Amino acid sequence: MTQSLLTLPVAGMSCAACAARIEKQLNRLDGVEASVSFANESAQLHYDPERSSPQQLVDAIVRCGFTVPRQALNLDIGGMSCAACSARLEKALNRLPGAEAIVNFAAESARVEFLPGLIDQQRLLAEVRRAGFEPVLQSADGGEAAATARYRGELAWFAVSALLTLPFMIEMVVMFAGGHHGWLPRMWQLALATPVQFVVGWRFYRGAWQALRGGVANMDVLVALGTSMAWLLSAAVTLWDIPGQHVYFEASAAVITLVLLGKLLEARAKGKTSAAIAALMKLAPKTARLERDGQLVEVAVDSLRRGDVVVVRHGDNLPVDGEVVSGEAWLDESMLTGESRAVLKQAGDRVCAATRNQDGMLKVRATGVGSETQLAGIVRMVAAAQGSKAPIQRLADRISAVFVPVVTALSLLTFLATGWMGGDWAQALIRAVAVLVIACPCALGLATPTAVMVGVGNGARRGILFRNAAALELAGKVAVLLVDKTGTLTEGRPTLRHALALSGSEARLVQLAASAEAGSEHPLAHAMLQRAKELQLPLLSCSSFRADVGNGVEAALADVGMVRVGVPEWVGVELPAAAQSWRAEGATVVAVSLDGESQGLLALADSLRDSSAAAVRDLQALGVKVVMLTGDQEATARSIAAQAGIVEWRAGMKPQDKAGVVRDWQGKGGKVAMLGDGVNDAPALAAADVSLAMGAGSDVAIAAADITLMHGDLRHAVDAIRLSRASLAKIRQNLLFAFVYNALGIPLAALGMLNPVIAGAAMAASSVSVVSNSLLLRRWR
Repeated sequence: MTQSLLTLPVAGMSCAACAARIEKQLNRLDGVEASVSFANESAQLHYDPERSSPQQLVDAIVRCGFTVPRQALNLDIGGMSCAACSARLEKALNRLPGAEAIVNFAAESARVEFLPGLIDQQRLLAEVRRAGFEPVLQSADGGEAAATARYRGELAWFAVSALLTLPFMIEMVVMFAGGHHGWLPRMWQLALATPVQFVVGWRFYRGAWQALRGGVANMDVLVALGTSMAWLLSAAVTLWDIPGQHVYFEASAAVITLVLLGKLLEARAKGKTSAAIAALMKLAPKTARLERDGQLVEVAVDSLRRGDVVVVRHGDNLPVDGEVVSGEAWLDESMLTGESRAVLKQAGDRVCAATRNQDGMLKVRATGVGSETQLAGIVRMVAAAQGSKAPIQRLADRISAVFVPVVTALSLLTFLATGWMGGDWAQALIRAVAVLVIACPCALGLATPTAVMVGVGNGARRGILFRNAAALELAGKVAVLLVDKTGTLTEGRPTLRHALALSGSEARLVQLAASAEAGSEHPLAHAMLQRAKELQLPLLSCSSFRADVGNGVEAALADVGMVRVGVPEWVGVELPAAAQSWRAEGATVVAVSLDGESQGLLALADSLRDSSAAAVRDLQALGVKVVMLTGDQEATARSIAAQAGIVEWRAGMKPQDKAGVVRDWQGKGGKVAMLGDGVNDAPALAAADVSLAMGAGSDVAIAAADITLMHGDLRHAVDAIRLSRASLAKIRQNLLFAFVYNALGIPLAALGMLNPVIAGAAMAASSVSVVSNSLLLRRWR
């Protein structure tokens, strides 16, 4: 029996018992001997490949409730000529065990997620090369230097090709002006066209061979086949001096030159689609100032570590994420939040890398450096979103897969029909070449990804982060937006407005409530703690804490007893008339009990954001129904909904209830979106078709969301929907243009109304036009 060795990382183990449970489960599989290490967070497996597969081993670990983390590899891909190339490479990579790849033709990149125990980086790179492409690990500058070098190389090749083709263009101009045709001797034409065909054009032969070897056909096949036919006919006429026949060297040379020109213009335009990432990365400074021995020392940002204290002077961009130690300054955070107004930062406040100090000076202790900063996370998210595929792209992918074979068949049919009906087989060949040249699928392949890249980048510049292209597409189709109240419609900073002590003093009531809530992250807890701080009340020691989500908290306070703080009905306190009026004012009423005895009531109110009512009106104008969900009482919910202009709301909602409401609306038809900011919103965010989270909300909410709104403002949800609709409109325009271009161009070429040179120019122009149309999306406001 041949045994294979596999080592898998395992995440989520909390103790040695977890490792033992996984090991027991794995050893139950036929032919498997497993050893799981809690210390190394890994599983070493000896297995029989004929009886167990690596995927079965991974599934067994997942069934135990743990995960096998994937690694991600981001590559720049050289050598792709059209959408068929990206589809072929994606198919090849996805055949590898444990690999999931997305290849973006527009960005000339690939993102591969893989299980490190099943496959390694070297094998992935080898597979890309085997498919006929050149992989390069994406660099810290986003590949900008490599792209510049490639562009200069392409420019040099184009210059050589254009210089050799120029005499043919002069002859064509002379001929159209009524001059003598054929002033350039045929042998000279052969000498000029041959290096263009086989030296400059070698890339097309190489690409065609790699594609055909992989079982598909791409743009290189069309160009190589078409230009070779024109060159071979012309060379035969020239070398054997066949009388009465024209030569078409200008067609083969001009088509190759025009294709190169189109690729140059296309590359330059595509570079602008990624401008958002480049702009974000340039915001991070290269150096930072540290205070050492009373002197400021300038050091490279790469050398900074957590805990270092950096000095940020007026006009500087922050080099790290951190906490203000001393000083105060107004920071421009627009690159993170989309909010143009500067924000005052003082001691104790959190600050982020790449934000700009407009006025003042700060000393900041680093909590995040390099790849740990929020800016680095945004760059990674934007890059991943730009490289992902939108659902609407599936149609273009299916068409691209069969496009080249169909066009080749049409070209052959054109050749046979024209030659048989007209008897001029040389002219029939030229028409067939024109069909091959004009039918390039590049425009079709670029239609969706270029618009996605520009749309995602545009959102990033305005503080709207799309997790993937699907989120960008689906946001524009939202019919119902479910909105959490606290922290979304309201400021998320409630304050204690009223207190009614039923036993003891008001200060004692606040002290009990704040001490019990000390372990909670809920906004209401912060309000109680803030009030206790204002009254200079010491917090009582807590020996145990339990949160009942949607109801409240229960804490055992040392030398005091068991304190409950939360919904009056859950705590067991009846509301007096005064408390009823507080709810009518829009306040949240919280009850406090000690060992089951009522201690009093607190009224906490959160102000509606200034922009919420206008944002709700804008959403309704877009045809989006807004429904408010809140765990608050009915009277409070009614008051806030009325202020915001929301007609429908649900009160007293627990986390599972919110997810149920999402499913109820989904059952009525239409896309449902959920906007929230807290841990209790995570189930609803996960259930929604499109989920949006406030950037200032909890990490759990952001992790569950498809779209993160960096600035806590409902207006950004409006902008996300508008941007999605604008991006979808561009995608549809691009697809329509690509389809119409081919639908008109192929018949015209087949009927002899387009010669190969004009067809080549039109083909190059089509790709540039699609990219340029996508770039118009950058003007969206």
